[in-house]
Amino acid sequence: MNDERRIVTVTEITRQIKGVLELGFTDIWVQGEVSNFKHHSSGHWYFTVKDEGAQISAVMWRSRTASVAVKVQDGMRVIIRGNITVYEPRGNYQLDCFHIQQDGVGALQLALERLKKKLSAEGLFDQAHKKPLPEYPQRIGLVTSPTGAAIRDMISVLQRRFPLLELLLVPVKVQGIGAAEEIAAGIELLNEDDTVDVIIAGRGGGSLEDLWAFNEEVVARAIYNSHIPVISAVGHEIDFSISDLVADLRAPTPSAAAELVVRDRNDVFDVVREYSYAMKEALESSIESHRDTIKHLIGSYAFNRPIDVLRQRMQFIDDLERRCSASLAHRIALLSHTAESMAARMTALDPRLALKRGYAVVRRNGTIVASAAVLAANDLITVEMSDGEASAVVKDIRPTNTHTHG
Repeated sequence: MNDERRIVTVTEITRQIKGVLELGFTDIWVQGEVSNFKHHSSGHWYFTVKDEGAQISAVMWRSRTASVAVKVQDGMRVIIRGNITVYEPRGNYQLDCFHIQQDGVGALQLALERLKKKLSAEGLFDQAHKKPLPEYPQRIGLVTSPTGAAIRDMISVLQRRFPLLELLLVPVKVQGIGAAEEIAAGIELLNEDDTVDVIIAGRGGGSLEDLWAFNEEVVARAIYNSHIPVISAVGHEIDFSISDLVADLRAPTPSAAAELVVRDRNDVFDVVREYSYAMKEALESSIESHRDTIKHLIGSYAFNRPIDVLRQRMQFIDDLERRCSASLAHRIALLSHTAESMAARMTALDPRLALKRGYAVVRRNGTIVASAAVLAANDLITVEMSDGEASAVVKDIRPTNTHTHG
């Protein structure tokens, strides 16, 4: 019996499909909403285009991204021109984008942006309002679904890191109608308990619609008004909500929130051991130091012969007194000698001594005449000598001849 079946490999059938699709869907325009947008380190863009009924993967190569006039991001409604291609290693068909233009932002995304602007203007996101987390919390409040993976992950991490912690769960809906009000009420309820040190409010990942309760204004205001520090742990690392912006700390996931809120017990034990060892070493060192000081004092000469020390101090004082007296006497003698020298110099400069040697002082109108050139014939002058004065009239002026020897 001849087997006429034609068996093809996966690669062959994929290439056949690739040929059909890529030839049949060229230069098409697609309308939809962007989600899961990723800007790869290579420069290429990878994202999903979706609508209410379906979704398709899309790629835009780095060589084309520069031509896009808008900043592509999740929630943006776009119109894309491109070709359908097949990525053979995965057997996936995708939209190879040539051109992207904005077609409007999705309703939820638009509402989110409006609320963000409103709350930001009111100061709900201000860094100055954020409260520090307690370093060693003892009681942690959890506002989340009692049945989701988030609560299991947080309890597992917290019990592993510090099993002595006390956890207080406020079970709430985390999506759907009434979820936001329950979350806000849970935060307010924990604020009535003065024993709660910190609150974690959050849930696991999901679509923008699934996480919408944490984008509601009532939740944002409950977090802002909480006097207990609040950690927002909503979705996966790529998810971002208004609760994250208002909270005192944003954790990328619920598990990460549990890691951030409390230190590992082994780390705490290590710190305690280090402090204990440091305190023991410091105490022993201080005791040994004081013991050496006491030994030194007991064996010192001053401790055993205090009278000798006193006598030495008395002798030192006597020596100091003698030195002070000698220094003072020397200073007085030096000042006396200086005074006598100055008196002798002043005496030598006394003009009356010059008069006794035959010199005279000529005055005109009470002013000493220092030069013959200032006198004129018939000037009335006074001539002062050592034993009296005489009045005279100038007869004539005879300048002293000055001879220049060359």
